[in-house]
Parts: sequence; C-alpha cells; structure tokens
Amino acid sequence: MINQRITLSFEIKEAPVILRDAIKQYGISKKALTSIKYEGGKILVNGEEKTVRHTLETGDIVTIIFPEEKKSEGLIPQKGDFPILFEDDHILIFSKEAGLSTIPSREHPRGTVANFLAGYFAESGISSTVHIVTRLDKDTSGVICVAKHRHAHHLLSEMQKAGTISRDYEAIVHGFIKEDAFTIDAPIGRKDGSIIERFISPEGKNAKTSVQVLNRFHLEGEELTHVRLQLHTGRTHQIRVHMMSIGHPLIGDDLYGGSLKFIQRQALHARELKLIHPFSGESLKITSPFPQDMENIIPFKTTK
Repeated sequence: MINQRITLSFEIKEAPVILRDAIKQYGISKKALTSIKYEGGKILVNGEEKTVRHTLETGDIVTIIFPEEKKSEGLIPQKGDFPILFEDDHILIFSKEAGLSTIPSREHPRGTVANFLAGYFAESGISSTVHIVTRLDKDTSGVICVAKHRHAHHLLSEMQKAGTISRDYEAIVHGFIKEDAFTIDAPIGRKDGSIIERFISPEGKNAKTSVQVLNRFHLEGEELTHVRLQLHTGRTHQIRVHMMSIGHPLIGDDLYGGSLKFIQRQALHARELKLIHPFSGESLKITSPFPQDMENIIPFKTTK
C-alpha cells in the first residue's frame, strides 16, 4: 500500500544554495509548494522545519513531506477489472479494453477507467485523486499510465511535454501504403461546428506521427495495411486524423472515413509505453497484449 504522505529526500552536494532553488532542481512545482505550505506538508532540513529562503550548506539533508491527498469529489468508485502491467508507490500502468471511456461525463458518470481506478484506490487504501497521464479514446485499446500522487503526475506531465515518454501504437488501415516508413508532420485543429471531430489545419497545433508498415494483406478482396505508429505529440485523434489525411483511414473508424465491415471500432491499439521512471531512474518498457478483435483480422502477425 502506498505511503499516504509521499516523502522526497536529497542531499545537498554543492553549496551555498537557497532552499527554494534546490527544491526546483527536483521538479517540485510552485503549486506543490503552495499545497505543502497550506495543506499540511513540511519542508525539513536535517530534520528541522525551514522556510524556502533558508540557505543550505554542503551535506544538508532536505526532506519534502507532501500533504496527504484527498480522494476525488464526485467520482463514483466502482469495482472493475483492468490488467495491471506495472505498479509501484508512484505509477500504475495497465491495459484498457476497447469500448471503455477514460473519464466520466455528466451523461455517463459510471463505468469508466477513472471510476474503476477510484474503486481500486479505495480498496487498496490509497488516498489519492485519479491522475491519468496518457489518455486513450473510448474505442482505442491498450496501455494507459496513471500517476498515484500529484508530484508523480507533475513529473510525468513534464516528461510528456519534453517528449521523453515514448508511445507506440498498432493499427490496421484501408489500402496498401506504398512507403515502408515515413513521418506525417501536419497540424491538427478542431473542426468548426463539432466538439469531437478534428482535421488538418494550418491554424491547428503541431502534430507529428511516425509510420512503419508491418505487413500488407488482402481480406475479402480488399487491400489492408498493418502499421506501427509512434506519437511525437499527443493531439486528440492524432493517429486517426493523420492516417485519414494521407488516404488510409483506420478500418472501423467511421468518423474519419473508415468502414465498419471488418470491425466495429477503430482498429487502433496502444501497444507499448517506454519511459525512464521519474523516481528510480529505471528504464521501463511496458507492452499491452494485442487485442483479439484486431488479431482476427490479420492473416499472419508480423513483429518488428
């Protein structure tokens, strides 16, 4: 069970240095410092509570005690199954099935990843809100990363912004893609009049996806291509919009021109997540099992 009060300790190697500056080097945000000050946390130097203006000397031991987190208000805890792929006191990584929304909405307050996580946290005695780091569309299956406390969430979010979290997907698209490997670099924006649909737009946000062909095959007389994709940015519907933009929409993705003939959801699976653990420094490579509905479409599975 996670320690309810997350603690971070480090030794000062170079001094003199102001405590506030030393804390910044360990990725502690201003928001976290505010919560430490006003919500029951502590900043200790050699076991004594100090202000952030304190001057540190070489060999000083700084200990940050984060306040205990409150559970999410309004989020209904539910018991649900989600295969856990990795877990420690800071991070939870699991595999999501297709058809499961990541977060609840006003119309659908139950039956989402967040509900099941809240239930798991309650059952495990973890006092934390749900911090989802890598979201997936409802009908996309695969690996999801969750932070188990605010500081881990902040560090992982900063890693995402810096591009040091690698996310690889697999998809099945319409048509034979001629090139074996290439990159799509095209900005994505929200389509006028829609809260869901996105499109390629010069005024959109930068979006970049690398594509590698795994195999090309025929199914019931139709040409299909099995691809691996790597996200370099994380825009909404990025893979779906990028593949549609080059004339190869995902099968099952009727929002972006795909046919429902072979599968009733977009054939997209978050296959692999790679990152350096923000606390241990361990290199993590987490793989989600390939889903059966996509496996059934591919006549032979190629791994590269």
